[in-house]
Parts: sequence; C-alpha cells; structure tokens
Amino acid sequence: MEQRTNGNPFGVHRVISPEGVLPQPADKLDNDMSYIYSNEILVDVEILNIDSASFTQIKTEAGGDEEEIKAKIMEIVNTQGKMRNPVTLSGGMFIGVVEKIGDDLKSKIDIKEGDKISSLVSLSLTPLYIEEITDIKSSIDQVFIKGKAILFESGLYAKLPEDIPAALALSTLDVAGAPAQTKRYVKSGDTVVIIGASGKSGMLCAYEAQKAAGENGLVIGIDYSDATVNILKQFTFCNHAIKLDARNALECYEAVAKLTDGKMADIVINCVNINDTEMACILMTKQRGIIYFFSMATSFTKAALGAEGVGKDIEMIVGNGYAEGHAEIALDILRESPELRKYYESVYA
Repeated sequence: MEQRTNGNPFGVHRVISPEGVLPQPADKLDNDMSYIYSNEILVDVEILNIDSASFTQIKTEAGGDEEEIKAKIMEIVNTQGKMRNPVTLSGGMFIGVVEKIGDDLKSKIDIKEGDKISSLVSLSLTPLYIEEITDIKSSIDQVFIKGKAILFESGLYAKLPEDIPAALALSTLDVAGAPAQTKRYVKSGDTVVIIGASGKSGMLCAYEAQKAAGENGLVIGIDYSDATVNILKQFTFCNHAIKLDARNALECYEAVAKLTDGKMADIVINCVNINDTEMACILMTKQRGIIYFFSMATSFTKAALGAEGVGKDIEMIVGNGYAEGHAEIALDILRESPELRKYYESVYA
C-alpha cells in the first residue's frame, strides 16, 4: 500500500473543500483508501453507530423504510466522504479492525495491526468509504457495513475490552462523554434533573448522578411515555421518575418546582434527540445552576436567548463527546452495575 508523508495531525490534508478548514466542518473529504499517510491509521470497519439525533432524522425522512435509510446513508458518505448528517451536522462512531498503521505512528500508539478498536471521534470528521451496507438495527442506531475509515494522528480510539461484547461496547462508548461529564459536575447533595433518563446516555448519567449526589442528593428522571418511565422505575438510580413532555417548558417547571419545594435543580442534563427542549431545561435550573446539553438536537441560539429572556444566570455546557477518561468511566458502569449491564445487553447487544 502506498504511504504518503507530511500529513497534518488534525487531518487537514484529507479536506477537499473548502480549503483551509478542519475535517469536521468540511463539505467533502478525500476517502480514497488505496493509500494512507504515514501518520494515519487505516481501519476495516464493521459497524457504524450513528448518533441518535442523526439516525432519528434519517429514519423519519425515510419513513422508517430500511432500504431508504441505507440509500440515504450511502448518499451522504458518497457525497461528503464521511458520515455527517447534513441536517443535524452530527455523525457517530465505528467499530473495526486495524488494517494498517502509518510508519510515523507505530512507535507512538498502544495498538497494533489486527486489534479491534472503537473510534472515539465523530464520524462527521472521519474519512469513510462504504462498499456495502449489510444490515441495519434501527432500534439501536447501528449500521453494519463492509468499508474502511481513516483515523488521524489526533484521533481518539479505544481498544475494545474482552469482557464486554463489541456491539454493547460501541453503544456505550458512543455516549461516554455524558456520564463522564455528569461525574465531573455533579456534587454531593445536588439536585439533578435528567431529561431522557431512560435512554442510552440518560441511564448512564442517572447512575453517575446518583453516585455523585449521594444520600443527600436528589435525582429526577424525566421521560416522555408510560413505557419509558416504567423502565426507569425498574432501577434505583432516580429518586423520582416522571412522565413529562420536555417541549412543554411550563409543565416541566411546575413538576420540578413541586418536587424541590421551589428550589429547582442544581444541574439539568439533556439527553433527548428532539428539538425545542431548551426552555424546559432553563426553567428547571436554579439561578447560577448548570445545564449540560448532551443532546445534538440542541439549538444554542434558543438556549442563550431563552435564558436571557427569563432572566436566568446559568452556566450552559456544550455536550462535548470527549472528557478525559470517558471511555473507562462509561465501561466501568457496566462492570459495576450487573442490573444495568443486563438491561443494556438485552437492548444494545
């Protein structure tokens, strides 16, 4: 295989258009896998985990038809050289086997050719080539493919653990930033509200929030249906599990005010994949509190102007998918909680 030199560590050398931008905001990347640069890693990809907001949008547009979903994903990748949803501008992650490591990286990294890894950087910046989509598991946002991807020198990855099935590890690592940031921001005695608490990221956040808030804390899980609230009630992570529509800001405000005697939440964590939930988060948060917007459906214009409009001085955190040590934090939750692991295996593995 041809190996080229002088690759930019952030992958700018793979950007076709527009010139001078980084791979994530680029319109098109070079996804030619017949060669690599000496500071790249070539991976034989098996599974894509499309992020929830993106997959929901594609599935809705396709009317739930799997062949149409496949066609839309192929169109995106063929057009852009990567999997970046043109509506949500988000991507996802992949699992694959390391096929080739550039010579400049071999002595610098802790993996070798033949290792199975999960990417920890977004598909929205990852050069990707899909030969064929072989299957789709639309209930868990996973796409099985024959294809290849490139990780840049700055790209993050995790070697897959032997004690956790690959599909389960991928589903968990896809949202690893959420529980890691929850662990970072939640303090002992805090009141924490989690919107979308029964979802993949929400449940991990609820587990970490309960640990961090402790006996004197309060964790309130919000979800949209009787079925999802009943899932929450099977576990002990939330002190209260309540059915609310997070698009109805006043309803959410009144419910949390009642549960907190008007004190409201120290931290609100938004894990949903739908639009127009910003104002509910803002109203449920106390003055000088924190909102962590993990949801990629968030409009930060609505959030910023909405907080200003109701006179809320609160810290709003962008849902960065990366936090130091986030992969191990997320996987350790599955190791620590047999009941949660059993549930995740039934749904995501």
